[in-house]
Amino acid sequence: MINKLIRFCLENKLVVVLFTAALILWGVMVAPFDWKVDWLPRDPVPVDAIPDIGENQQIVFTEWMGRSPQDIEDQITYPMTTALLGLPEVKTIRSYSMFGFSSIYIIFKDDAEFYWTRSRILEKLNSLPSGLLPQGVQPQLGPDATALGQVLWYTLEGRDPEGNPTGGWGLEELRSTQDWYVRYALQGVDGVAEVASIGGYVKEYQVDVDPDALRTYDIALHEVFAAVRGSNIDVGARTIEINAVEYVIRGLGFIESLDDLRKTVITQRNNIPITLEQIAEIEFGPALRRGALDKAGAEAVGGVVVTRFGENPLAVIKRVKQQIEAISAGLPKKTLADGTVSQVEIVPFYDRTGLIYETLGTLEDAVRQQILVTIIVVVLMVMHLRSAALISGVLPLAVLFAFIGMKLFGIDANVVALSGIAIAIGTIVDMGVVLVENILKHIDTADPDEDRLEVVYRACSEVGGAVVTAVMTTVVSFLPVFTMEAAEGKLFQPLAYTKTFALIGSIVVALTIIPPLAHWLIAGRHSSRWSKFTLWLTIALAGVVGPFLLTWFPWWLGLIMIGSAVYNLTQPKIPAIIQKYVVVIFNLIVALSVAVVLAGDWNPLGPEREIANVVFVFLAIGGLLGTFLLFIKFYGQLLAVLLRFKLIFLGCSSLIVVFGMTVWLGWSAVFGWLPELIKATKPYSLAMHQVPGLGKEFMPDLDEGSYLFMPTTMPHASIGEVMDVLRKQDMAIIAIPEIESAVGKLGRVESPLDPAPISMIETIINYKSEYIVDDDGHILTFEYDSSEEAYTYDVFGNLMPDEDGRPFRQWRDEIKTPDDIWAKIIEAASIPGTTSAPKLQPIAARIVMLQSGMRAPMGLKVYGPDLKTLEKAALDIEGYLKEVPSIKEEAVFADRIVGKPYLEIDIDRDAIARYGIKISMVQDVIEVAVGGKPVTMTVEGRERYPVRVRYQRELRDSIESIEDILVAAPDGTQIPLKELSTIHYLRGPQVIKSEDTFLVGYVIFDKRDGYAEVEVVEQAQAYLQSKIDSGELSIPAGVSYKFTGSYENQIRAEKKLRVVLPIALFAIWLILYFQFKRVSTTLMVFSGIAFAWSGGFIMLWLYGQTWFLNFDLFGTNLRSLFQMGTINLSVAVWVGFLALFGIATDNGVIVCTYLQQRFKEKRPETIAAIRAATVEAGERRVRPAMMTSVTTILALLPVLTSTGRGADIMVPMAIPSFGGMCLALLTIFVVPVLYCGMAELSFKRNQRG
Repeated sequence: MINKLIRFCLENKLVVVLFTAALILWGVMVAPFDWKVDWLPRDPVPVDAIPDIGENQQIVFTEWMGRSPQDIEDQITYPMTTALLGLPEVKTIRSYSMFGFSSIYIIFKDDAEFYWTRSRILEKLNSLPSGLLPQGVQPQLGPDATALGQVLWYTLEGRDPEGNPTGGWGLEELRSTQDWYVRYALQGVDGVAEVASIGGYVKEYQVDVDPDALRTYDIALHEVFAAVRGSNIDVGARTIEINAVEYVIRGLGFIESLDDLRKTVITQRNNIPITLEQIAEIEFGPALRRGALDKAGAEAVGGVVVTRFGENPLAVIKRVKQQIEAISAGLPKKTLADGTVSQVEIVPFYDRTGLIYETLGTLEDAVRQQILVTIIVVVLMVMHLRSAALISGVLPLAVLFAFIGMKLFGIDANVVALSGIAIAIGTIVDMGVVLVENILKHIDTADPDEDRLEVVYRACSEVGGAVVTAVMTTVVSFLPVFTMEAAEGKLFQPLAYTKTFALIGSIVVALTIIPPLAHWLIAGRHSSRWSKFTLWLTIALAGVVGPFLLTWFPWWLGLIMIGSAVYNLTQPKIPAIIQKYVVVIFNLIVALSVAVVLAGDWNPLGPEREIANVVFVFLAIGGLLGTFLLFIKFYGQLLAVLLRFKLIFLGCSSLIVVFGMTVWLGWSAVFGWLPELIKATKPYSLAMHQVPGLGKEFMPDLDEGSYLFMPTTMPHASIGEVMDVLRKQDMAIIAIPEIESAVGKLGRVESPLDPAPISMIETIINYKSEYIVDDDGHILTFEYDSSEEAYTYDVFGNLMPDEDGRPFRQWRDEIKTPDDIWAKIIEAASIPGTTSAPKLQPIAARIVMLQSGMRAPMGLKVYGPDLKTLEKAALDIEGYLKEVPSIKEEAVFADRIVGKPYLEIDIDRDAIARYGIKISMVQDVIEVAVGGKPVTMTVEGRERYPVRVRYQRELRDSIESIEDILVAAPDGTQIPLKELSTIHYLRGPQVIKSEDTFLVGYVIFDKRDGYAEVEVVEQAQAYLQSKIDSGELSIPAGVSYKFTGSYENQIRAEKKLRVVLPIALFAIWLILYFQFKRVSTTLMVFSGIAFAWSGGFIMLWLYGQTWFLNFDLFGTNLRSLFQMGTINLSVAVWVGFLALFGIATDNGVIVCTYLQQRFKEKRPETIAAIRAATVEAGERRVRPAMMTSVTTILALLPVLTSTGRGADIMVPMAIPSFGGMCLALLTIFVVPVLYCGMAELSFKRNQRG
């Protein structure tokens, strides 16, 4: 089948050309990168920075303003939760009862379709029994968005025409603009699920009643209430016909001003009307708010845009920005007292676009640098420029094929998904390397008169099966990723898809495109001198014109094209001996040129050190490549020696495998069976300390370029007190030179997605990049005066861009990493009365909060029978967790569940009975007089404002004044509230949390540096259990606790991998068996996985050793350059191992395939002949085997040094692949040694027989 496909493509090149053109065009059309291709219709793959690994959940939000959390819990949350528990596919229900509202999070199983779950909830809400909820309370389904939906936050600010802040706008003005203009304009953008407001004040008509006036005029509060409501009404009287014309009749009665309210008649006494202004003060005022916004110390108004489920976040943000630009001209404008014209502008302070572009930029850079490395390797290894170009062309075509697969299968692009392409680069190139290298060998040995098409066909068919087998093992190695579920499945399944698409693409390209192109470019003969002249003249002209017509066309590529054309056109006139040297020199020049370009693009030692970067690239790539070339040169001699000492070599190789396993599991786990006498020795203890085993965590932290600072205040703090804390923190944070902006929020936005109490602070902190960069994260350079050792500024004080200048570093010298910035933030924002905050980032924090309900990646849930017992148990656990060595003491914090001050008015039923007063009458008076009650809503064009009736502030701001509130008896007598009730002070809940109706409280904590998540949780579990066993920690009856957080994902993924990984390895073994048809041969090839496995673990261990590569090169420490430190076993690392397993057998397949062919052809009959045949076969296949390994290893160097957005995911995946492939090189010795050994044993048995 494979051979038929190769022949068809060789004989039908036009079909191949059309297929290639279609592949390129389609791939460009759907590529996730923001390429400006105006001549093609673009429908890119949806793209985001980070995959959405949040739970499959919906939110039921119910508002009951003014009610306490306990009322909300008893009358709304609990009955609603019990009703919703019966929904199909529900996994758990998490609920929050807060002041004025209930939020119920319904978490469904992952395979439940998103909109199907919404329809089931709506069905349940519509069928709730009457009387289940209080009268007038209506639950609503939250927006159809996910944890990552909040893509754009903005503020409204007054600015002059030059864009400078002007002020001069009231918070109520800005809030009205946001609520009634901006919000609805952005809400209508395609793909937006919700636009929520935050900050400022909602304007309110406030009727502050004077109780003394009520007594004087003998008016009850409910009469005022009714009069206000009746004064705000329009009516319609149908139509009338006058002179054959129909007129619509309206009775206008809506409130339009404060005077309209003041003139409202309540009643009359002695035919004298009593108006509202006689018994109340009527003014505009702020409505009650449970959230506020602060920007750099000044209160602000803003909003958040939430994308709809399944939408392309990048496309939605673009459309929102277009809408902002469209409505900006119509935003309110006014002239300030100093004559400045100020207009309201929408100013984003958190924009996911930057993170998305920088993430894509990092991946684009990594792939581009890997391609450049590959070109260098192939040019120097093959010394054939056209072959190098042909092999390098496989890469972009395979990547475009992957984009097409992503579009067809609905796989979104993000840092993890696209990392699959980055780590597959070496494998993608391997296919082309093996094919082209074999084609060159066959051309060299073929008869000059033989048909070149047949030569190419024979070369491709010879290795086609091995190539497909190698790729199949790689594809199968990723099957475990497809079986992952929950968060880890959502995180890494897209990566498995993209890598699989890329590998399939590489096979398609290798078997269908490379053979025809190789026949044309490498083996082809021109029918006439003019055809050759025309071809190379066209190439030369393209090299001349390309850099001028196409902005992306590099000048160095033009020079190479011109040089190649000149050489090929003048080749007949050059003597043969000179031609050989010219080819070598030209290839070296090309390799050096590409290396210089790579150094400028990669900048491993920093963008300001151009020469050092070039030298480093020469040393790193040249040194490794030179070592490998020497290795190839002396391979035959080395193999011949090892064939004489097989047992010693195989024994040493086995020790490497054992050491790798020891690194993974730990010294005590592998050698714990040794006698106690040995365990007591110093070497054993030293080995235990040096090789303790690898730690475990779910995922490394992702650098989003911003932090989310989330301290909390005590529950008793008022909104004013919390606002003061927030203002001071933001001012302190923005004073840090590396901080670009700090916008803090307390409480909640007007959205079901944000159930936050006022004691919770969330400050989004954007810090400056280390160097000034463009939108894609590429470092910019500026004019630098070397004589003055200073940058040049223009007349406005701005740096002057200069392509030949230097980058400008924005961080102080003592700031080396983002962690240093976080330390400065913690230091600056530490204010008495607030808790410490775990290190969080906006996206990661949102995912964690909606996954576990906590605001930290690690924590503990305490379940209990009542709130007081729950709080006591949580506080006891908090105290002991602070003693765990691996936990930051300052980060441990238990919920203060019942710390909110309450004033409870306990009505005396006997007293109200004596006066003939109904309890509902007393409750109405309490509700209206103290809290105020929205009576009606004004209609002012498109805007709506509430009208609230209540007592005057000075008459309701103390317990004594509340006691004097008057309640009207049926006979008109006004009775003080203190005669009818008793007022108690007590502590109650600020928020009541529950899971599946069971009360729960959280204890959050954070790990110390150098510890892994799973290790920390295991230590904490053991420590708490020891305290329980000793009796120091007493868990009350009905109380239980459970650790939760990201570590649960790691545990679940590890359990799944224990089952699926052996199945995948067995599948790889089966594929190899079908290729070689012998168990012994299959096991030989399979040994490459054991060495790769060990190499990956050993490299992880070396990364954590302070002595490894701990020296400076050109002033840069290599450990810092490669970001070395403790690497824990995360799901990302395991994915790197899975990628490694597939390619670890490639060398064995290549070598063993040819060993079989040679032994079948020669049939050696002596030990010496067997060894000679083994060495001959090894030497024939060592170059392609080494080339595939070298391209994989060297292509990972730019990834290992990558520091841009998204590098946090790519680096842990690349480390096992790099280390594993280094040790997998042993297979080019192990396989021949084992094969030779088996052949010798068979020969000896035959002789004895």
